[in-house]
Amino acid sequence: MVGTESRPEWLEEAWSKALDKTRLNASRIGAAFPHASHGGKYTREQPYWWTAGFWPGLLWLMYNDCGDAKFKEICETCEDRLDEVLDGFARLDHDLGFMWTLTSVASHKLTGKEISKIRALKAANYLAARFNLKGRFIRAWNPWFEGEDNRGWAIIDCAMNMPLLFWASHVTGDPRYKHIAEAHMDTVLEHFIRPDGSIYHIVRFDPDTGAFVEGVGGQGYDADSAWSRGNAWAIYGLALAYHHTGKTAYLHAAQKAAQFFLARLPEDHVPHWDFRAPAEEEAPRDSSAGACAASGMLLLAGLSGETEAPVYRKPAIRMLESLYRNYGTWDDPEEEGLILHGTGNLPQGQNIGVPLIYGDYFYVEGLARLRNKGPFYWE
Repeated sequence: MVGTESRPEWLEEAWSKALDKTRLNASRIGAAFPHASHGGKYTREQPYWWTAGFWPGLLWLMYNDCGDAKFKEICETCEDRLDEVLDGFARLDHDLGFMWTLTSVASHKLTGKEISKIRALKAANYLAARFNLKGRFIRAWNPWFEGEDNRGWAIIDCAMNMPLLFWASHVTGDPRYKHIAEAHMDTVLEHFIRPDGSIYHIVRFDPDTGAFVEGVGGQGYDADSAWSRGNAWAIYGLALAYHHTGKTAYLHAAQKAAQFFLARLPEDHVPHWDFRAPAEEEAPRDSSAGACAASGMLLLAGLSGETEAPVYRKPAIRMLESLYRNYGTWDDPEEEGLILHGTGNLPQGQNIGVPLIYGDYFYVEGLARLRNKGPFYWE
């Protein structure tokens, strides 16, 4: 944990500015599901989109500090709206963890609502049902179009969905959820992390035998590149897996992924979209990768012991300070996003150089970690 004496001098100002903008956004966005900001206004997605949990998750973080009843009301309405997705079933994929950890698990932790617990357990059961026994992985997506076969695809993002299963084991006393989460994370150790600490975004397995087939580029430059947000998902997801299990292999892998990430940061401490994009191509920044990695490294610092903690805490603080000072939108009241220059999906030309709701969420979560203002819903 970061003690009060270790708080940077800019932290309370940064929190206050984020809170002021969030209050303004609450009146504009309401119980909708923002994703990427274009022209100062967040696009509103359907409830089934994978980012649906981040806006209510951000509001729960703020509510936990300020007690603003409007934030709580919006969070609860968003959670209610997600029932159509949960009960409709057809749109569900591995992102159940992102969606219901930041809505229903957050609600249960902060308010004790029983209906939130039930919703999150439903989501955990659906997530566990995506487990491929032969390959020991959680299947990522359903087919996006007729004839597509992605039955054997797993992605590094799913490391952040495993806390829903760890939580389900904790609240039910049933170890099966935890067994599945550990099996998936063991597969991450075996097949997603390269020796240098870089990460495959997508790994394809034979869905019938479970055999490894290939790494796939996904949202990185190519199959052998190093997509920075993928590294951030790995850092945070592996640190959380160690937090929930005490299995040192997860801790060491998180540290290795963090060291790869930190060694390749530019001067302003905010990563480019891909650490291995060719030098002749101007790779955009991805502020969302920096925000996610920073929050994950603050957790990692607390798990790594007193001697190693500064290795992760100090650069995490530098990343958050740079996001605040160099990427913040505090002087632009018309901009709904909090931090600029996120990169959504560069290979598909989607949401490049814009605020992203998950970048905003992890930025605020990182500030909350520095302020020791938990609980944090992944834990």
